[in-house]
Amino acid sequence: MKLIKFTNKGIYCIPGKFYLDPWFPVDYAIISHGHADHAKWGMKHYLCHDESKAILQHRIGPDISIESLPYNKEVIVNGVKVSFFPAGHIIGSAQIRLEYKGFVVVFSGDYKVKNDNLTTPFEPVKCHEFITESTFGLPVYNWLKEDELQRQMHNWVLNNQSKNRTSVFIGYSLGKAQRIMKLMEGLDDLYVHTAIHNCNEAIKTSGVLLPDTKLWTTDSDKKDIQNKIVIVPPALLGSNMIKRIPNAATAICSGWMQIRGKRRWQSVDAGFPVSDHADWDGLLTAVKATEAEKVYVTHGSQATFSKYLNDIGIPSEEVLTEYGYNEDESSEESSRDSTEDSKTVQAS
Repeated sequence: MKLIKFTNKGIYCIPGKFYLDPWFPVDYAIISHGHADHAKWGMKHYLCHDESKAILQHRIGPDISIESLPYNKEVIVNGVKVSFFPAGHIIGSAQIRLEYKGFVVVFSGDYKVKNDNLTTPFEPVKCHEFITESTFGLPVYNWLKEDELQRQMHNWVLNNQSKNRTSVFIGYSLGKAQRIMKLMEGLDDLYVHTAIHNCNEAIKTSGVLLPDTKLWTTDSDKKDIQNKIVIVPPALLGSNMIKRIPNAATAICSGWMQIRGKRRWQSVDAGFPVSDHADWDGLLTAVKATEAEKVYVTHGSQATFSKYLNDIGIPSEEVLTEYGYNEDESSEESSRDSTEDSKTVQAS
């Protein structure tokens, strides 16, 4: 049965007459999460998870036509049963399950399988066809356990404080910033940039509990943040605003830090492999759990990951999409890294 097709506007559900995370304006868009490469302006109507609704209104516009659903609740759109399941990527992220005449397709959106103690944990969904991301679809990507990652980041902050330095973490305002906040919760006062603060306020309207933070602006007293923890979006790296921070030590938080950290650390003091995506083992675990008869692999290291799936007996096909742009790096840079790394690493 042909339930979906890949078009120049996005992933289209044929009987349902709607799109999944389309990149061009359409009449009806079902959205997996609030990142800019998946939730775009211009749709006549949006459907998303309850926790993503306020995020989309904050980022796209307060007057958009939008409805939302909780996880595991079903709605019928033109005869197609639609439901959301946790993706574990960021707050409000969802896998989109479609069912029509007994045939099931699941679109993963972006996801991670490791629990970050903040986002609703990933839940595998059995299906006939699975559409998966592959941002970190290379065997070299293997994330630290959450407690070990937290220990390393805490030690870095404590070492900075022993040297009278202010710890500045760099991570995009939706997803990464909240993850850093959770990892740093209870260690010391957390200050966040306005962009992160505004995103936090939108998230909290859905009833999500976030760690306590304080707003940091150009008008803030420098003495207030001395030796404390400051979280800023990537656009501020190298800016005058960061230069105003007394004796700042800066750290980039990104999954790319795991193997390409030294090159990316040229203008900062440290890097931590904090990722909101599944690593190699996570991707394989998720795909196998679906028991899908066919897997479509989208953005990231899709060539390597798709080939590996075929090699182990899981029918797979690469699909070109507009996904993959993260707010802390250019799509060109992450694409270049995936290409370079795949030359030296073979799936095994």
